[in-house]
Amino acid sequence: MRAVAPLAAIAAALLMAQSPAPPADDLKTSVEDGYRGIWYMNQPTKDEHRYKYSGGFGTYPQWHAPFAIYAPAVRKTFFVYGGSGGNVSEKGDTLTHMVSYYDHRTGTVPRPVRILHKMTEDAHDNPTISIDAKGHIYVFSAAHGTSRPAYIWRSRRPYDIARWELLAKTNFSYTQPWFFTGANQFLFMHTLYKGGQRTLNFKTSPDARSWTAPRLLAHIEMGDYQITWPNGEKLGTAFDMHPASGRGKGLNYRTNIYYVETSDLGKTWQTAGGETVKLPLTKAANAALVHDYNTKNLNVYLKDLAYDRQGRPVIVYLTSKGWEPGEGSGPYQWYTARWDGGKWVRLPVTTSDHNYDHGSMTIERDGTWRLVAPTDAGPQPWGTGGDMVMWTSKDEGRTWTRAATLTGGGEYNHTYARKVVNANPEFWMIWADGSPLKPTESRLYFATRDGKVYRLPAKMDGLTAKPERVSGPTVQ
Repeated sequence: MRAVAPLAAIAAALLMAQSPAPPADDLKTSVEDGYRGIWYMNQPTKDEHRYKYSGGFGTYPQWHAPFAIYAPAVRKTFFVYGGSGGNVSEKGDTLTHMVSYYDHRTGTVPRPVRILHKMTEDAHDNPTISIDAKGHIYVFSAAHGTSRPAYIWRSRRPYDIARWELLAKTNFSYTQPWFFTGANQFLFMHTLYKGGQRTLNFKTSPDARSWTAPRLLAHIEMGDYQITWPNGEKLGTAFDMHPASGRGKGLNYRTNIYYVETSDLGKTWQTAGGETVKLPLTKAANAALVHDYNTKNLNVYLKDLAYDRQGRPVIVYLTSKGWEPGEGSGPYQWYTARWDGGKWVRLPVTTSDHNYDHGSMTIERDGTWRLVAPTDAGPQPWGTGGDMVMWTSKDEGRTWTRAATLTGGGEYNHTYARKVVNANPEFWMIWADGSPLKPTESRLYFATRDGKVYRLPAKMDGLTAKPERVSGPTVQ
């Protein structure tokens, strides 16, 4: 992780600075000729694994959501990703913020639109997307820490990616913007850095222009990461903590799991059992604690959050013995933690070979739990990602079936499968590929619910193109 500016230098960034929207022609978007994701690495390890994590990171990190939303009114899945500036090297690529859609009526994608050249190689600055009740599309352009600005963009017309306006130039990290149609409001979950530590915050807005002041949700010991997901008009967040003492301290020793939820846009927050908690949460032992992994000397890597048919939360996560890549930190054990109405039930799923192997889970109307994750080693074993596998459970996570192998025999590892809000079965997950051992090109993929995998065109001759069917499902 890169260093951040001193607190005194960025105090103003903790408030939403309102920038006037420029004329449409002043926003110099660019239509690109294909879909190319960013390659990114973090923290060289000076061993055979090369980096703490690395690869094709167009849909990184797990603390950003959502990357894709299905809009039934126009039968399109809109998505964003971190794009390549075209200079992949050991010194790092240059991040671009890209937006596009898959047209379910024609089975095609247009040329993607570049909203922003972020002037960094850091995939922590990747964008996220939101859509309001009228169909206007919003892109939240994150910053990693306080050394760069963050932005909020809005499409000039509903369901149209051609023209954009700037709503705000400000600072925030790890963006998770959710629009709730019942309240006609945004609830924006995000991180603000204080003294180099990550604090979990939220704010609301009716239009993404004027916002309430940030309100602190949690800052436990040396900080926290969170994952969020909505269920109807409810939003839940699962988060960890960075310990201040013990076997290690700071972000590389993230541990513990906490959960709270809100049904009133953050006015009040409750545990899964319905107990109202007082904010902010600052102690390691508090009512939101799902499980204490710190005393077990285990790292926790949060992956996803979903809700069962009763509206109860299910958290997907991975545990390991340490932050370093390789066999020594294993086993890399995947779990689910399910609230059963009275307690949290933790059950194993499978194993993989890296802390940053990331997958997403959906829970369907018939009760099927469906997890897509790179749990096969892939062409670069012990590196970030691998080959994507679809796992299913019919009994609330008690047993799992390897339903299908989605990728295999390719050149690079596949990374960061991300689910779609209100997903259409024809566009169920989106991810990227790339080598974790050296800078490479990175391509974008999506999968259908039944396991077909398509690659978005890296180079387009026309204005639209059909994605290429590349694999899946190979049923086990």
